[in-house]
Amino acid sequence: MPHELHLSGDRDADALLARNPFALLIGMLLDQQVTMESAFAGPAKLEQRLGRLDPEIIAGHDPEGLVEVFAQSPAVHRFPKSMAGRVQNLAQVIVDDYGGRAEALWTDGAPDGREILKRLKALPGFGAQKSQIFLALLGKQFALEADGWREAAGDYGDPEARRSIADVTDEQSLAEVRAFKKQMKAQAKAAKKS
Repeated sequence: MPHELHLSGDRDADALLARNPFALLIGMLLDQQVTMESAFAGPAKLEQRLGRLDPEIIAGHDPEGLVEVFAQSPAVHRFPKSMAGRVQNLAQVIVDDYGGRAEALWTDGAPDGREILKRLKALPGFGAQKSQIFLALLGKQFALEADGWREAAGDYGDPEARRSIADVTDEQSLAEVRAFKKQMKAQAKAAKKS
């Protein structure tokens, strides 16, 4: 695990992400329709409200009660009901398929990059792009040594890329990632018009 992350903009939230692989997975899952910082700060809010951030606790939590935990101000996500359900489904898969150990996704059986990508894509809420970004995050900031991880991560694995949360290591790289995302949105909008 890295000694210092800069994903949420909050030192304590980043420390949780660095030491708890399940928190990191949740942050990645929450990273949609909110800022990157908000998504990756979400696991710390959950830990504070639940006492511990553990797959078994979340998987076994009353679903309606978990929605309330997500909705409590400040909300964990702008869509508390749907994201609480997704996080609970993710927790259940980690419990059922990986013995409650999120890191088993990328460590059990010494998987190569393609196998890790396959495992990630099988998770609830993890499509191809989100899985590639998470794989790049593991490789770039968590020293993942799986063979072929860069290739499996696609463009997100490029060591010079400033495309995603995998590339955010400080304020400067955050600004570069934001500029890239803004450029991609503008290109998509222009392509839609033509």
